[in-house]
Amino acid sequence: MAKLYFRYGAMNSGKSTSLLQAAYNYEERHQRVLLAKPDTDTKGDDQIVSRLGVTRSTDLLVRPGDDVLAVFAAARSRVLESTGQDVACLLIDEVQFLEPSQVDDLLRIAVLENIPVLAYGIRTDFRTAAFPGAARLFEVAHSLEELKTICRCGRKAMFNARLIDGRYVFDGDQVAIDGELVSYEALCAVCYLEESGGALR
Repeated sequence: MAKLYFRYGAMNSGKSTSLLQAAYNYEERHQRVLLAKPDTDTKGDDQIVSRLGVTRSTDLLVRPGDDVLAVFAAARSRVLESTGQDVACLLIDEVQFLEPSQVDDLLRIAVLENIPVLAYGIRTDFRTAAFPGAARLFEVAHSLEELKTICRCGRKAMFNARLIDGRYVFDGDQVAIDGELVSYEALCAVCYLEESGGALR
C-alpha cells in the first residue's frame, strides 16, 4: 500500500523546491510523475514556482468542487495511453487550498490506487488559523514532515505574517496570494507576537 505524505512548513521553507526535486528524482529513474496544484494558487498560473527561480508546468489544476480521484484517474489514463507507462507518484503543491473532501481523495489515491501522494503546503494562515486542507491532512496523512526555515531573529519560523504595503496586518480574507500588494514573512512565535501586539487571531 502506498502512503499519503504531508510535507509542510512556513513560507520560504523550500516546499516547492523540495517538490520539484522529488519529481526530478523519480524521473531520473525513468518513472512518470504527475504534478498538480489547486487553481486557487494563481502565482505562475499553471506553473509550480520555486522561490529559487525554478518553475515547471503542472499536469493538472484542481478546482473547488473537483472530484480529485476522477481528475487524477483521467490524467493517469492519458499518461498510460501516450507513454504506455503508469504513474509512479502524484506530487501536489499548495495543498492547504484543497477542500477536506479533496484531501480525502488524496488518501484514496494512495490507498486504493496504490500511488504515493506527496503533498506540500503550509499549516496555518497569517492569523495562525489552520487551512481546512492542511487540518485534514494532519488528521489522515500517513506521514507528517516539517520543512524548516528561520525567522529574521534566527529562531525557527512557525507563522506566516502578512504584509500589505510593507505593514503587518492581522485581519482579512484567509487567502491572498503573494504578489504585488501582498507579501508574507515567516516569523517565530516571539516575533509574531511582538508584531501582533500579543494577539493570536
